[in-house]
Amino acid sequence: MRDYREIAATSEPYDAIVSIGMAEHVGRERLPDYFTAAHRALKPGGVLLNQAIAEDIVARPGNSEDSFIDHYVFPDGDIPPLPIMLRAAERSGFEIRDVENPREHYALTLRHWLRRLEEHHDQALRFVDEATYRVWRLYIAGAAHGFHRGCIAVHQTLFAKLNPSGQTKLPLTRDDWCARQPTMLGVMEINFL
Repeated sequence: MRDYREIAATSEPYDAIVSIGMAEHVGRERLPDYFTAAHRALKPGGVLLNQAIAEDIVARPGNSEDSFIDHYVFPDGDIPPLPIMLRAAERSGFEIRDVENPREHYALTLRHWLRRLEEHHDQALRFVDEATYRVWRLYIAGAAHGFHRGCIAVHQTLFAKLNPSGQTKLPLTRDDWCARQPTMLGVMEINFL
């Protein structure tokens, strides 16, 4: 586990990188550096699966710079719209291969998390005070509502680093991607901790 900025260009390159929930903490100004680091860490023909929450492209009433989430939960977070993310990845040398928005699934997941948090209220209070518990309870409930209503999205984007002949190691269809049995050798996972 290490900071993505510390991955040396001389380290052994990876076949695949999976980044879940990290880009939101990088900030839109640093997205080019983030994607450049991932591109540099991949072998030619390798892939990056990036999952990131994104704001809706259309401004919604009530969204503000000083929202509850910005103030209490992720004061340094940034959830840029998908086009900004895609543009930064392309400028870093990636080819966009697939984009999916399973926001309805994420809303269901958040509802499960909320239910489990509420069921384990007393256990949670062993680690945080009541005020912190309530902030996170409200955040999870609000996020579930936002994903359900389409105010925010979660994009799973597959990027490829083309080899010198313009090829990747990807099978031809999405069904073939899912049938492929990946190994954990040569895979790096990036998470926000």
